[in-house]
Amino acid sequence: MSDPFLKAAEEVKNLKQRPNHEELSALYGLYKQATAGDVNIDRPGLLDFTGRAKWDAWNTKKGLSKDEAMATYISFVEELKVKHGI
Repeated sequence: MSDPFLKAAEEVKNLKQRPNHEELSALYGLYKQATAGDVNIDRPGLLDFTGRAKWDAWNTKKGLSKDEAMATYISFVEELKVKHGI
């Protein structure tokens, strides 16, 4: 993994305001795609709302290469730093 990616993953934890649900979902999906590639597990059951939301967020990034996902994640974190402060 690249140093800028790891740096962005740490910086996002220190935002002054918590990102909204959509932003958190996008971050999760990009992070999983960058670190694990395309979704490789079955979608969780109906009652696992959090698991399903995370799976769906990851699945929306399907097809992105790990490098593309890392670059997009880094850019998105930079946008969030401007929006939410650090």
